[in-house]
Amino acid sequence: MASKPTGVEQPIRFGEGYELDLRPPRLRRGSHVLKLERIPFEILLLLLEHRDEIVTRDQIVSRVWGQGVFLDTDNSIRGAIRKLRQVLKDDADTPRFVQTVTGQGYRFIAPVITPEEASAAAEPEALVVPASDRNFVSELDGWLLARRLRLVEPDQDPTAEKATHAGTAHGPGSRKVHRWLFVGALALLPVVCLLSFLAWRRASSPPPTHSQGKIVLAVLPFENLSRDPDQEFFSDGLTEEMIAQVGKLNRDRLTVVARSSVAKYKGSSLAAKEIGKELNAEYLVQGSVRRWSDRVRITVQLIQAQNQTDLWTESYDRELKDVLAVQDSVVQSIASQIHIALTEKQKTRLANPQQTRPEAYEAYLKGRYYWNKRTADGMQKAELYFQQAVDSDPTYAAAYSGLADCNSGLAWHGFKSPADALPKAYAAARKAVEIDPQSAEAHASLGLVLSHGWDWAGAEAEFRRALELDPQYANAHHWYGDYLSIRRRHDEALAEANRALELDPLNLMIGTWVALRYYQAHDYSRAIQHARNSVELDSNFAAAHLLLGEGYVQAGLRSEGISELKRAASLSGGSPLYTAQVAVAIAAAGRRREALRIAHELEITSRRRYVSPYGLAQIYAALKSDEDTLKWLQAAYGDRAVWMEYLAVDPIFDRYRSDHRFQELLRRLALAQT
Repeated sequence: MASKPTGVEQPIRFGEGYELDLRPPRLRRGSHVLKLERIPFEILLLLLEHRDEIVTRDQIVSRVWGQGVFLDTDNSIRGAIRKLRQVLKDDADTPRFVQTVTGQGYRFIAPVITPEEASAAAEPEALVVPASDRNFVSELDGWLLARRLRLVEPDQDPTAEKATHAGTAHGPGSRKVHRWLFVGALALLPVVCLLSFLAWRRASSPPPTHSQGKIVLAVLPFENLSRDPDQEFFSDGLTEEMIAQVGKLNRDRLTVVARSSVAKYKGSSLAAKEIGKELNAEYLVQGSVRRWSDRVRITVQLIQAQNQTDLWTESYDRELKDVLAVQDSVVQSIASQIHIALTEKQKTRLANPQQTRPEAYEAYLKGRYYWNKRTADGMQKAELYFQQAVDSDPTYAAAYSGLADCNSGLAWHGFKSPADALPKAYAAARKAVEIDPQSAEAHASLGLVLSHGWDWAGAEAEFRRALELDPQYANAHHWYGDYLSIRRRHDEALAEANRALELDPLNLMIGTWVALRYYQAHDYSRAIQHARNSVELDSNFAAAHLLLGEGYVQAGLRSEGISELKRAASLSGGSPLYTAQVAVAIAAAGRRREALRIAHELEITSRRRYVSPYGLAQIYAALKSDEDTLKWLQAAYGDRAVWMEYLAVDPIFDRYRSDHRFQELLRRLALAQT
């Protein structure tokens, strides 16, 4: 006989002490949680729902991947069954749990105890979901089904159920049936009233607000149901885009948690209530995306975190070119559910969604995916993809902004010469502002380029405009703080850096740049403290080791500084600027010959690739070689080296501040104190 659907809250018990929890989804044996991946978990759930029956491969494919998927599902199923058996310590030849039925599928053969079985005789007959509603349920992806068991079995026939009732309605037991129906109706009446009251209360009451008067919402990482690792960029990119779009709603009433702060919940089995508590968020948006050919299916769910209530769920099956329209539709639905009023301008924009070429959108998402890695290789790949995006769609403002940021980043880290990178960055940022003058991202990107190009007034104007357009754009605060440090406005710089960190507390670059703010203000103990925080978040983040090492050197901890800076150079992907900092630390430790050797090696390297003269000037300054120091600073000025913007606040050059030649350089940079 077909097994009945099981409840969603209580565990399913089977075998020798095994329990399958559904919220959060996990497999336990006693107090020990067993590690089981999502696909084996869903297959186990399907087998339990159909215990003692054969579950075909087609049923598994439909449940886990949906229809129309083009993957080697047979191998995937066999691999998942193998993992399931390993966890259960089952044997394919002498099975205790999962039996293979050759040529047909699999059967779950162990005893199963569900919470419903204990009280089945006392419960009213389960209501059958109509076929039309069942069709809607079938549209929801596996990620949703893993959180909530099916309402009806796929092979359950509602007409047969009706026929059974019809056949017994006038039999000898009809009075008994009627009596039970009456009792059941009375039992259900309070439930119906309660549900009606709750629905009225939700519709008529404002949502809970944050302690500062704002609603806090988190968009969790979308799950990639394509089962193709090469498509991770798409689900990650869609998450970031959704965060950006929802974040543009009423900023006086809504705060959206930053991408880097939600990234750790990718694949998490934590309950919504726990995630909401950790993020201090009232609402969570979670979703899945499955991509095949030029089509995409996106499923989105809005949850009230405290009571884990599903407020809204929708599934979209669209062509790839319509993804931006789907995003706009989701944003409107979320705004409606959490009672965020849209301005007329927002309504107009959302009613007329942006169109872009599918290949441009895909290239853009790949660019963002690699940009977020913040590595040399990542930035170089990101630049290529952003360029592909603008080549495909010359009106794509966000892609131009990304292209500008990549070139700025590659110049800052010393992987590209300013002569090569900065004109490209400037042209791209200008184009982004021209296409979308209301884009905070575009104005912030332009401000960063202008700062690197020593246009101080222009940079500050662009940063201020970006923050006027979006006060919650963390990168604008982050880059503006860097600008303020350059201008020796240290208190303001720290305020901006801390605001950026408050908005995006797990962003490694932002956290590390708080350390840079303290370092340039000559507060080395706090610089070390904040750099350590970043290293603890990610021990492979090169810039964090760079700032930690520089802080140690200036604080007199030479040995620790050398160790950290060597680690930074190793992780940097071969940046000559990072290598120069190792030589600075070695020179400060009195190992002159070794520091000179590194300087000479960098000079030789400069004949075949870009090496910033500023790094060489730093080495000679640490060696107290005055003429060489000033010679390389003059070269750095002529090269328009990006780090020359730090000349007024770089502790390495403190002993040269009274030198008239150094003062002249500051004057030419418009950084001299007035």
